[in-house]
Amino acid sequence: MKRKPSVFLIFLSALAVVAMVGITPPVTADNLTIVGWGGTTQAAHKIAYFDPFTKETGIKVTEDEWNGEMAKIRAMVQTGNTTWDVVQVEAPEAFQGCDEGLFEELDWSKITDKDKLVDGAAAECGAGVLIWSTVFAYDANAIKDGPKNWADFWNVKKWPGKRGMRRGSKMTLEVALLADGVAPADIYKVLSTKEGVNRAFKKLDELKPHILWWKAGAEPQQRLAAGDVAMSMAYNAWIYRVNQEEGSNFKIVWDGNIYSMDYWTIVKGSKHLDAAYKFISLAMRPDRQAVFFNKIAYGWTAKGTGKSIAPKMLENIPTAMGHLDNAVLTNVEFWLENSESLEKRFQVWVAK
Repeated sequence: MKRKPSVFLIFLSALAVVAMVGITPPVTADNLTIVGWGGTTQAAHKIAYFDPFTKETGIKVTEDEWNGEMAKIRAMVQTGNTTWDVVQVEAPEAFQGCDEGLFEELDWSKITDKDKLVDGAAAECGAGVLIWSTVFAYDANAIKDGPKNWADFWNVKKWPGKRGMRRGSKMTLEVALLADGVAPADIYKVLSTKEGVNRAFKKLDELKPHILWWKAGAEPQQRLAAGDVAMSMAYNAWIYRVNQEEGSNFKIVWDGNIYSMDYWTIVKGSKHLDAAYKFISLAMRPDRQAVFFNKIAYGWTAKGTGKSIAPKMLENIPTAMGHLDNAVLTNVEFWLENSESLEKRFQVWVAK
């Protein structure tokens, strides 16, 4: 009489087959893989979102990091081997990935009421993680009566010295139009015309002899500290960080800031769709966002969060103290359509 193979031997055989064909065993149902940018932001995510999510649901979170390589997500979806569940992405990738079918179209009834979020936070395939702003800043120890807007940024007679600007068309063309008197609400209407683009470059011509270009986000603070520039375009959270860590006194000018969002997205084919929805729902709650934004100088996406933010922190956050009242929300669709042509013209112009 033949003996039936033991359950254990069957299990080992199955694992051997999996190993031979190169298939990754499925992640257990009580585990959710969340991918972010790493660093201090992800450390704050863990405190504000990941650990409380596990405590409330019993679902463990596996953290991973990436640098925005959409090819990884595209490969997962195309091969049907999705190992990431929730991914933090910047706005252009969120919109483009949605169009390509790389992210799930969100069922907002499983997350929150859209009216409870700030404008732009409830996208087709993304839920707003945070808001970050491109501003300009100056050393308040060196300049007492400081500039108030982008027109002042262009005024090299009243405030002599070099100007630090991002070496790229995005945000640089917008602030040129702001300096030329275009209202924030009309920026992309104007920039969508040939005349508007020419107007932006003409305004940049005025300032070009005084510009020092930068590419990396750390450069504006370094040049301000060294006195290489009198004022510079910069990212708000970087200014806050250097003020905190190095005791600098760099003053942010919020008028006309250009703001954008990062989004939580669910990778198409996620094996833990329900858990992913539960996580994003938690991350959209004001009580959880308050923990995060008391640590990191980005803007919240859930209305009501500001009530729980420390007063000293509020002055550094895009969504606080009316900082968005005269701001420009980056038009992602405009840049997806026009980025290649405008960037080419911009780089040719810079090189002249």
